[in-house]
Parts: sequence; C-alpha cells; structure tokens
Amino acid sequence: MYVNGGSPNALMARRTKQEAEATRTRILDAAERVFRDRGVGHASLEDVAAAARVTRGAIYWHFKDKGELFEAMMEQAERAGATDPLQVLRRAACEVLLRAARDTQVRRVLEISYHKCEYVGDAAAIRERQAENQKECLRTIEHGIRACMREGLLPKRLDARIAALGAMAYVSGILYHWVLAPESFALERHAESLVDTYFRGLATLPAKARKASARSAP
Repeated sequence: MYVNGGSPNALMARRTKQEAEATRTRILDAAERVFRDRGVGHASLEDVAAAARVTRGAIYWHFKDKGELFEAMMEQAERAGATDPLQVLRRAACEVLLRAARDTQVRRVLEISYHKCEYVGDAAAIRERQAENQKECLRTIEHGIRACMREGLLPKRLDARIAALGAMAYVSGILYHWVLAPESFALERHAESLVDTYFRGLATLPAKARKASARSAP
C-alpha cells in the first residue's frame, strides 16, 4: 500500500506532466521574445527552439506548426491579462516594419529578396522555399485573426483567410516600395499608423463588405 502521494508510477506520471507543462510554457515565452524581435514571418521554429533551449522536436511535440504556436502564445497572454490577440497581431506587424527601418542588414536582405533576385536556374529552389515560408506565415496570421474574431475584437462574419492575405500583402507591399525608395516616406515614423490603418479597416468593415467576405478565399 502507498500513502502520502500514491504509487511510484503515479508520482512519475505527475512529474512528467509537470515537466511537459514547464517545457511548453518555456517555448511560449521564447516564442513571444523571438516573434517580437524578428517578426512572425521571419522567425523560424529553429529560432524559437534555440531561445527556449529545447530541440525542434520538442516544439513539434507540443505544437503542430508555427500558426498553432502563435495562437497558443496569444492565449497564454490573454490568460495572464497581458494583452489581447489584436494587440499581439498589431505589435508583430509593427515589429516587422520597424526592424526593416532600423536594421541595415535586414534592409539589405529585403532589397536582395524584393529587387535583386531572379528565381530562375539555381535560384528556383529559393522561390520554393520562400513560397513555403509565405504559406506558413499566412497560416500564422489567420490563426491570429480567428482568435480576434472569437474575442469579439474583429467582426465574426469576417473571412479570416482573406483578412490574413490582406495583412500579409499590406505589410509586404509597404516593405517592397520602401526598400525601393527609402526616401519616399519615413517608415520608422509611420510604421504604427500604417498598421493601425489596416486593422481599423477590418474592425469597421461595412455591412455589405461583411456579406461579401463570407465567401471563402480560393
């Protein structure tokens, strides 16, 4: 008979569960730091694993992909009362723009990617890699949009996929034109207002547009 704590197997199972929860929390905390510093689209699961000091396999044990990790990170922030999912999305988008404006290395890489890369010959594989990264980024943003809709921060009749496509294209388009001609506008100064303009537009979607958005994106 076992008293004061149960059998050894039960104690081991309880400890294993606690360790798994601690690892999950460490991954989520690391994801918040990495997404803030690198931007969601440019951050990889390898970056998160390194920041959390766990293996990439440990991340996949807890989360299916970056989108699910991002959504879990927002849910943790909500439970802690730190912020709401719309603010998480807004901050992530702002960080992408601000990092480009402040970091000359990031600016150079974006210039190469947008304006000095022909996806032919040996570079064809680069296009495939970027396309996969784009799909993953889109899924991550869509998770965030859906979280906002559940919380009532964005209209429930909004098409989450279309909104995510718009957000990704909007930020990417800003970067494309700014990298081409940085003197045309002050990106660092206007980054927050540019992001807020998009999300305010989603929040105040007219009734007719809401009906139209009910159709699924291809």
